[in-house]
Amino acid sequence: MRRRLLGGLLVIILVLGLAAYGGTSFLRVVRIKGEIEALEREVAALRVQSDKLAATVVRLRDDPAYVEKYAREDLGLVREGETVLKFPAPGR
Repeated sequence: MRRRLLGGLLVIILVLGLAAYGGTSFLRVVRIKGEIEALEREVAALRVQSDKLAATVVRLRDDPAYVEKYAREDLGLVREGETVLKFPAPGR
């Protein structure tokens, strides 16, 4: 009888140890899966941004009208002889 009790306790201790180890491993797996999903979303967003930048590069190479628009709007450049009028933003 004592042997059975000792054997049962040993099995219970073994099961509890495996459950504790398995529980922490399970939580670690869940955390890592969450990190992977976040990284995959970030990669997708970076791919979209990369595609937009690649399209901009193509337009800057091949479309003189886009180059002029970019130079005027983003860089503030003007053609020789043009006069630029700057107005304060509304609400100032």
